[in-house]
Amino acid sequence: MKKLLRSDVLNPTVMIGVDPQSRGLALARENGIETIDYGIKGLEEKPELADIVFDATSAKAHHVHAAILKKLGKKVIDLTPAAVGPYCVPAVSLDKEAVYSHENVNMVTCGGQATVPIMKAISDIVSVEYGEIIASISSKSAGPGTRQNIDEFTETTAHALIEIGGAKKAKALIVLNPADPPILMRNTVFAKLEGNYVGRENEIIDSIYKMVESVKEYVPGYHLMSEPVIKDGIVKVFVEVEGLGDYLPKYSGNLDIITSAAVRTAEVIATSIAVKENR
Repeated sequence: MKKLLRSDVLNPTVMIGVDPQSRGLALARENGIETIDYGIKGLEEKPELADIVFDATSAKAHHVHAAILKKLGKKVIDLTPAAVGPYCVPAVSLDKEAVYSHENVNMVTCGGQATVPIMKAISDIVSVEYGEIIASISSKSAGPGTRQNIDEFTETTAHALIEIGGAKKAKALIVLNPADPPILMRNTVFAKLEGNYVGRENEIIDSIYKMVESVKEYVPGYHLMSEPVIKDGIVKVFVEVEGLGDYLPKYSGNLDIITSAAVRTAEVIATSIAVKENR
C-alpha cells in the first residue's frame, strides 16, 4: 500500500483482508482506501473496485483466488509461490506486450527476485550447467505465508532459475536466521559454468554489475556484498537486500524486493491498459 500510494500510474482503491481488527486495514482506512474484511467474496460483490489485484496470501489460497479473479476478468499479480501464471522478474522478463496479455503473472519468490537476475546475467555470457542459490532472511521477517510455503518456495525458485535464469539445472534453499539483531536479506548464488569460460571472466562480472543496476532501479537497497568470484568454473555472487522501511523494518528486504517487483510489474500492465483502452 505504501509503495502504491507513491506510484504515478497506480491508484490503490481497496484493501481486502479477513481480520476486522487488522492493522493493515486500519492503515488503509486512514489513507482513504476502502477496506473489506471478509475476504475475496467482497470483491466478487463489488468487482468494479479494481482492475489489477495483488494477491499476497498463500500459495494454497491463490489457487482458489486465481479462478475467481479470472472469472471477474481481473489482471492478477501473484506474490505467492503458487506459479499459476508465468514467472515475472522485472529486470529479466518484463516484456511490456507479453505481460499485458496474461491474466495472471507470478512474482516467483523473494529469493527468486533477488537471485534470478544474477543467474541470468551469468548465463547471458556463458552457459550455466548448474545453479544453486541460498536465500537467508531474518526469521522476524518470515510471516505465516512464508513459513507455510517453504516447499513451494524451493520448487518455484528453482524452476525460475531454469526457465528465466538460464541454468540447465537448479536448486534453491531458504534459511530463516534467528539472529538478534535481525540480519538483512542475504543471497548466495553459485553457478557452475559449462564449456570454456577462460578469458570471459570480465564479461561475466560486467554483466552481473549491469544487472545489479537494473534491479536497483526499482529496489534501491539491492547491492553486491563483494566482488563476484570466478574460480575453477564456479561463479560465486553474494547479494544483500535492504528494505526501504516504508512500514516494515529495513531488515525485511525479502518482503521489500517482491513488493517492489510487483509494483513495477503492475505499473507496466496499468500503462498498457490505459493505452489500449484510451484512458
